[in-house]
Amino acid sequence: MPVSIEMSVSENLDSEEQDLPDAALVQQWAEKACLSDDQLVTSVQIVSSDEMRELNNTWRGRNRPTNVLSFPMQLPDEVDLKILGDLALCAAVINSEARQQHKSAQAHWAHMVVHGMLHLQGYDHIDEAQADDMEALEISILNQLGFDNPYLENALQQTAE
Repeated sequence: MPVSIEMSVSENLDSEEQDLPDAALVQQWAEKACLSDDQLVTSVQIVSSDEMRELNNTWRGRNRPTNVLSFPMQLPDEVDLKILGDLALCAAVINSEARQQHKSAQAHWAHMVVHGMLHLQGYDHIDEAQADDMEALEISILNQLGFDNPYLENALQQTAE
């Protein structure tokens, strides 16, 4: 197993934020998205909307909750710890997006874990070429996990326009 997940769930979740994947599923999704052969550790925190708003405002200057934030660990070379970093996942945003996008909650949670794990490994979507590469990798990983292309509906809408 290339990555070990340490998962925690905020005590501040509202009742509508309680539809959460279990740790075994999060572990499975993170493992599939880990592209390293090294044994790594990643912290996964499921947070409330208020907690995510605070994180997003502090680290990205955006005063609103978002679905996932990634915090890669940057250790000096002489430190022999294999910590990939931390993921913060907002239950309310992910569940709401799943409903809005007519996807199963499980499929959207898997996508957000995969997306966050790729960010921890240096992938980004700042420009179109990076976005295309990252999306192709996400689609491939999610397909291996048995999930449909999460971008298919967006691609169909763009084609129709």
